[in-house]
Order: sequence, then structure tokens, then C-alpha cells
Amino acid sequence: MTAAPRTGGPSPNPYVAIDAQPDPLRFARLLELRGAQPHQRRLRQGFLAFAGIRPGDRVLDVGCGTGVVSRDLRRRVGPRGRVTGVDPSRAFLREARRRARRDGPGAPCSFRAGDGLRLPFRDGAFDAALAVTVLLHVPASDRVLAEMIRVTRPGGRVAVLDQDFGTLVLDLPDRALTRRILDAHAERYYANPWSGRTLVRRLRGAGLARVRGRVVVVVEPVYDEYVRSLLARRVELTTGWRVITAAEGRRWLASADAVGARGEFYMSLNYYAAVGVVPGAP
Repeated sequence: MTAAPRTGGPSPNPYVAIDAQPDPLRFARLLELRGAQPHQRRLRQGFLAFAGIRPGDRVLDVGCGTGVVSRDLRRRVGPRGRVTGVDPSRAFLREARRRARRDGPGAPCSFRAGDGLRLPFRDGAFDAALAVTVLLHVPASDRVLAEMIRVTRPGGRVAVLDQDFGTLVLDLPDRALTRRILDAHAERYYANPWSGRTLVRRLRGAGLARVRGRVVVVVEPVYDEYVRSLLARRVELTTGWRVITAAEGRRWLASADAVGARGEFYMSLNYYAAVGVVPGAP
């Protein structure tokens, strides 16, 4: 079986409409589980350094979710800086505010409901604007990028980080079935599953200066709750799309469970970062 082309119907991706989900806090918990993984913490810290985030900066976190990146930012910019997170999900924003209050001292941090396609801020309001694993979910992501540039001052930085699901690697016994599940899920679930590899080109095309890129291979060596939820969701969706049978899905997930139980699970995914400078007088 092969995946049919994506249609214009509702997206199967819950992150494009979190507040419409029966249990939004389930997805909040998954974001926090991912954010707490040591290799994800290293990835974020490396990205913020690459983006040139400095003490005293005013930084916008677009698509902030539960505030994982915002909390890293407030510690990085210090008490003289300011962090603003924006997200369309009010459920995520409530969770972000709650977790920021528990986070301890750092920069002033606020969260605001808003759409990345029309950011509710004046031109040049920030020293830097970031979007971390956001653009691949958004069909009109070039408009989000244009808005990020608009609200960043001349001489400020716009930085993005996205996965590229054309680079997702799983070491499981049935290679053909693995390819079928991963490819079908990527093509139907994400607005742009290959977003990561496009970022440098797109930042240059948007008019940013001194654009630089970086790739980080993230290895998931532990078969934990978060990783298993990723695989189970892929089985659920590809079964529903009739890309695979229910029996194939059960067999595939059982093989992952067995590999994980032996401590031999291996998954990797490339993350691509790009940063550019808004033209004009610094």
C-alpha cells in the first residue's frame, strides 16, 4: 500500500488546533517530557547560543507552547532582558504561565495569545525573534517568517529551528514497513515535513543578511514514554489512513517494544537551524 496525497480536509496534526482537542493537557505533558530530555536541553542551549541571544535582549518566542524555550531564554537574557511568548493555544499559555511562575528568578516573562501569521506587536519591538519547531507545522510559514522580521529591530536577529522528517532514522527489523509508516505519516501530518533543509534558503529569500545555518543530529537512545507515544501515534494514524493494516501496526509497535526492552533502541533525527540579521542600521 502507498500513501494517498494529502487532501484539503482537517489536519491530523493536533498541534495546529490544540484547544479543540479533548485533552489539551495531554499534549502539554508530551511537550514537557520532550523538553526535559538531556539531549533536547543541549539542543536548545546550542541553538540559543547560535542565535546570538545575549543578556539584556528583548526576545520573542513564536509558537511558545508550554514555554520550554521561553524559560531557557529568561535565564539566558537575565534580569535586564525581557522574554515574550506568543501562541494561539490558550490551554498551552495557561500552562506556560504556571510553569514560568515556578521557574524561579530570571528575566521578566510574559505570554500572549496570538497567531504567528499576524503577530500582535509593533514593528521593531524585539532584539530577536525565534521559532523553535514551529514552521514545519504551518502551511503559510513564509508569512510567519515575514512577521518575525517585521517585529525585529534593524540589526536584530531572526532565528529558526526545525526538524526534517526526511532524515528520521529508526533501527527496526522490518525496514519496508518502517519506511511505509514513516513516509506516509510525514507527508500527511506536517505542512512541510522537509522544512529543516529549506531554512537557510528561505531566510535569505526573505531578505535577511548574514544568514548562517547549522545541522544537529539528535539521537534518541532511550525508549521512554515520549518516544513510544511518537511511534504509537504513527501507527494509529497510518492504520486509519489504510496505509498499513491493524495487524501490521501491532507487529511494528511490538517490535519497537522488544528492541526497547533489550536496551537496543535507536532513533535519530536531523534538526536544522538558521539565523539572519534584519537589514538596516543597528
